[in-house]
Amino acid sequence: MDTENNSNTGAKVLLDHAKTLRFRTGNLVDRSRLKKKCPGSPSEELRDCIEATLTDWFSTSKPSSKDFPDTLDCSIPEPTDAITPEEREEVKVSAKLFLCESDQSSIRDAVEMACQTLAVSQLDSVIIAPPGPLEVESQSLAYLQPAWEELEALVRSQRIAAIGTSDLDKDLLEQLYNWAQVKPSSNQVNLASCCVMPPDLTAFAKEFDIQLLTHNDPKELMSTASFQDALKEGAQGLSIADWRLEWVLRYSIIVKSRGIIKSKGYLVSAKKASH
Repeated sequence: MDTENNSNTGAKVLLDHAKTLRFRTGNLVDRSRLKKKCPGSPSEELRDCIEATLTDWFSTSKPSSKDFPDTLDCSIPEPTDAITPEEREEVKVSAKLFLCESDQSSIRDAVEMACQTLAVSQLDSVIIAPPGPLEVESQSLAYLQPAWEELEALVRSQRIAAIGTSDLDKDLLEQLYNWAQVKPSSNQVNLASCCVMPPDLTAFAKEFDIQLLTHNDPKELMSTASFQDALKEGAQGLSIADWRLEWVLRYSIIVKSRGIIKSKGYLVSAKKASH
């Protein structure tokens, strides 16, 4: 019991000193410790993952040190996350990046963390879900451009092979396509908002070879309050500072020949809220 108390105390000190938190959930396909085997929604799954990862991290002993990192990796490294060079050609590595803040440097950070976690030099595709615009402004090309330019730079540096969008209607997808140097290869459509693909979107996508995909992610994957609750639950009742989500990256590794998901997980980054 003393060991547990000591590891909790060590973890608490590390958390108190850190400015950035990072989570790697490991492979959810064969992950047995999540509370719900079949989560009801992507938001519920993410919350379960954060709680489980933080609980695991708290329970491992922390070396006593006077060195307190600004960026704290609250993860238990799992060797199964890494893709071996032999199997790289056999799998497709896809990711969807949910930006919770309009900070373009988050995009590069998230992609670099994904490449490092999965031991790959390039992600095959990344779909971006920018933070929802404020109520007063509608989603516009100007709103999307900074994030898209960052993705284009990552394509040029060969960190990403193909980039895609999420929830764009035909007009906005056309504007992005005409403006962009690296064209969108896909656009995700939420079937909750339309049971049938809009005909004008389908026609445009077909003409310009843009793949239309479906998804069931909510507009806000996780609220600040829900994230804070997950942290408190994972920290087993210890009082912790206020943190705010920066970004969430969900990845999946698909075996090309069989079309099955070999591995799936989340990477999460949060910043300590400044008061």
